[in-house]
Amino acid sequence: MSSVNFKSSTDSGLNLFFFSLPQSFLLQVGTASVLMLLIAEKAVIQNLQAIGEATEELFRGDRLPILDFPEQERGNES
Repeated sequence: MSSVNFKSSTDSGLNLFFFSLPQSFLLQVGTASVLMLLIAEKAVIQNLQAIGEATEELFRGDRLPILDFPEQERGNES
């Protein structure tokens, strides 16, 4: 059997010119952004559904005013 040696690196993370970001920080930022995206998606879906229901009510005519049409006069019937 072959043995596998794992070497831990002190350079783990994102190395930029003047500073470096550890992997744990990047993981936390990524997790928070994904959770916020899921919450925002749920809110957008609920708002779009509410707008769709309001539009449906408008096109159905429940909130349109009832218009009074004048009656047509009948011609001379003989």
